Amino acid sequence: MLLLYIIFIVYILAVNFYAVMLLKSQRDEYGADETKANSGTGKLILTAFLGGAIGIYITMFILRFRTNNLLLMILMPVIGVLNVYLIITAFRSGMTFFIV
Repeated sequence: MLLLYIIFIVYILAVNFYAVMLLKSQRDEYGADETKANSGTGKLILTAFLGGAIGIYITMFILRFRTNNLLLMILMPVIGVLNVYLIITAFRSGMTFFIV
C-alpha cells in the first residue's frame, strides 16, 4: 500500500513539473507574438486535467505569461480545486479504487 502512495505522489509531482516546463517552453518559444501565444492552450488544459493545474496557475504568475487569457485564468483555479479534492479523496479512501 505504501508503494501505491509513493507512485501516486511521484505521478502528481511529475505532472506538475511537466506543466511548469511546458509553460516555460511556450513562453520562450512565442515570446511577445500574441497571435501564436494562444495556440498551446489545449496542451495546458489537458495537462491541468491530468493533475497539473496548480503548477500551471502558479507558474503563470511567476513568469507573468498568459495572465491576460481569461479562459486560463478562470479554468485553472477551478480544475485546481477539483485536482486537490480528488487527491484528498484518494488518500482518505486508501487508494481502494485502484485495487481490482
